[in-house]
Amino acid sequence: MMAPLTAGPFSLHPHVALGLAAVLAVLTVASVLVLALPRLKPGFDATELRLRVWSWWGMVALTGAALALGWAAVTVLFALVAFIALREFLSLAPLRREDRLIVLFAYLTVPLAFGLIALDQYGIYLVSIPVWFFLIVPFLMALAGQTRAYLATVATLTWAVIVCVYTLGTIPLLMRLPDAEAPAGAAGLVFLLLFVTEANDVLQYVCGKALGRRKIVPRVSPNKTWEGFLGGWILTGGLFWFLAPVFTGLDRIEALVMALVMPVAGFAGDVTMSAVKRDLGVKDTSRLIPGHGGVLDRIDSLTFTAPLYFHLMAYYALDRY
Repeated sequence: MMAPLTAGPFSLHPHVALGLAAVLAVLTVASVLVLALPRLKPGFDATELRLRVWSWWGMVALTGAALALGWAAVTVLFALVAFIALREFLSLAPLRREDRLIVLFAYLTVPLAFGLIALDQYGIYLVSIPVWFFLIVPFLMALAGQTRAYLATVATLTWAVIVCVYTLGTIPLLMRLPDAEAPAGAAGLVFLLLFVTEANDVLQYVCGKALGRRKIVPRVSPNKTWEGFLGGWILTGGLFWFLAPVFTGLDRIEALVMALVMPVAGFAGDVTMSAVKRDLGVKDTSRLIPGHGGVLDRIDSLTFTAPLYFHLMAYYALDRY
């Protein structure tokens, strides 16, 4: 394995550093284009596009710094992301004043889940939310005598915690791996997950804008087209298959399986969250990230790709899990 670029607590494997440099190069080109667009195309309003690009600079810088600092920083970062995403979801969900104590219990799953990751207790983490939270919440509501909209409230809270907290916990779990488990270390595995997930969002969007004709789920997400989905699927799958030997220990067949399913998972996460927002009657979950909406808007694809990536990697290539 190649040595990190710098020694000490702030270090990056050369492959990860090169990957981040490539992302920054793309952002630089995008920034130049955004600044030039109003001059090249008079009358074009590039405000939202400019906000999106500036926000990407901040998100990439924050993520890159966390990867360089190691598993503890990544754990803190995604604990914060999970908390904000859960807060966005629960602030929009049709909950009642009498549900406040149960909602507080839902928020406590963030320090619980990420605390278990920090303590390296994977086995307990695995059952903490999908088993124990799933059983305890309806019991507590029954004890409180809350029977009005009982099933709907239990389902809302359980789904929110699994999507916003449990699925994101698989990312710092990858960072707890010994670096010897992957060619570019644990940070390389996380970088590939984040890079491919976000690339899939961008490529499906670009292919949809350029080629989109036939809508795939018009009642849920009118801008999604078969051409955008298939174009993004092919390009993202090819990108994953090409990068897999650099960042993972997958063989070519295993990499092909993951290349085929990862873009579909990203699309599924995006569409599922679109359905939730339509049900709640909102376009964005918040305005926290300029040009993007809320944290949950930005990580909707990741909530599906992260657990799939983690479990397939664990099945194929990770001795630890």
